[in-house]
Parts: sequence; C-alpha cells; structure tokens
Amino acid sequence: MSQSIRYPEILEIARREGKVTVEGLADHFGVTLQTIRRDLSDLADSGRLERVHGGAVLPSGTTNIGYEDRRGLNPEGKTAIARACAAQIPHDCSVFLNIGTSTEAVADGMLAHRNILAVTNNLNVAATLARNPDCEVVVTAGSLRRADGGLTGDLTETTIRQFKFDIAVIGCSALDEDGDILDFDMQEVGVTRTIIEQSRRVFLVADHTKFRRQAPVRVAALSDLSAFFTDRPPPAALAARCREMGVAVHVAEGD
Repeated sequence: MSQSIRYPEILEIARREGKVTVEGLADHFGVTLQTIRRDLSDLADSGRLERVHGGAVLPSGTTNIGYEDRRGLNPEGKTAIARACAAQIPHDCSVFLNIGTSTEAVADGMLAHRNILAVTNNLNVAATLARNPDCEVVVTAGSLRRADGGLTGDLTETTIRQFKFDIAVIGCSALDEDGDILDFDMQEVGVTRTIIEQSRRVFLVADHTKFRRQAPVRVAALSDLSAFFTDRPPPAALAARCREMGVAVHVAEGD
C-alpha cells in the first residue's frame, strides 16, 4: 500500500480516536514500524499531525496536547536546545525558569552551575535544580496545575514582582511568523508577561515544532527577547523578523 493511500486513513483514525500509535498503525496496514514512523514524520512536517512519543496526535489551535505527550515530543531537539541555552547562562546570577518541558530540560543542563539563585513556578524545575548544591531554589506561590506541576495566578505574579532577574528562560506553545509568541493558557500568559517585565534578559527556548503550531493567546513579541534557542533554522519570514528586532538566534545541533 502506497503512502498516498495510507495518509488519509491515518488521519481518519487520528480524528476518530484522538491519537495514533506506531505499533497500532503497523499492525493495521501490515507494514514495518520504520515505514509508519516515516509516514508520521511526513504528516507532522506538513502540519497535519503532531508527533508524540510512540505515535502522533491531531494538531489544535485552541487546546494544548497533554503534558506527558509534550515530554515525548522531539526530546533530542529539546536536549540540544537546553544545552545551548544553559551554556549562555553564567555562574553567579539570578534566573527564572517558567513552565514547560523545554525549560525543564534547561534546568537539567544547569546542574553544574555555581552560585545560582533560581526562581520558578514549575515544580519539576525546582525538583531538578534541588540536586545542585550551589543553586538556591525559590518556588513561587500560586494555584497548582496538577497536569504539569505548574503554578499560576495572581499569587504567582505577586511573587515574581519581588525580584529582578538577570535572565529569564521561557517557553511557548507556538511562534507566529509575524513575530508573536503564543500560548494556550491565559493565566500562564499573565505570569509569563510578568516574568519578562522583571528580567534584564529573556531567553526563549522553543523547538522547530512550534514553527508550524497555532495558539490563541499572544504572550509577547520577539522584540521582548534577548535570544532565541531552537533546533532548526526558523522559516524565512520568522528569521527576518528576528533580524529586524535584533534577537540573537541560536540553532542547536544534536549529537
């Protein structure tokens, strides 16, 4: 069976069941796992699916995919991005890391940093940085979002306003070619805007899957950033906006 025949049926299964798995599709079509992985990568590259660990889901412009699925999305790219970002964070500084799987990866890359004050509204980041004896960890107040260990709301913003950070590391759900940083959760957006206001430099960590996604809430503009870390060169229009706004783009290469 050719790809052109499989693709519509894969999309129909995804629409019907909400998610497709590599093993399930291989059994369904009687082809190899490698063949299905190629099919899903092609469909993801064209924006018709989003790859997650073990399969794919339909993209949404209004609802984010589940946290565990986001963790399994492009882990190699996120690791490369995190390594590049952590390398630009000096010792002896204050850092804020917000909610997101990419910022969690950055925290893992900071375990050898010395004399760091790290503030976060991400319980997973706090647990990771607690392993670094040279890092003082402050967790904000706020309402706990059990799905991903994030803290949001007015209490979170109040805590953040007590600080002035040397560097903030933020993630996002999508990047628009016009230069807008986008997200799904309005409460989280308010927190991120406060983080940007209270930081001398802002680093955005976002892998290439964010280039083709859409989200409904505007967080900020690229002009609010100091640097952007990603794993593939941005599309031409987005790259041009970065140049216009003076944002340094770091394209990280995996191993």
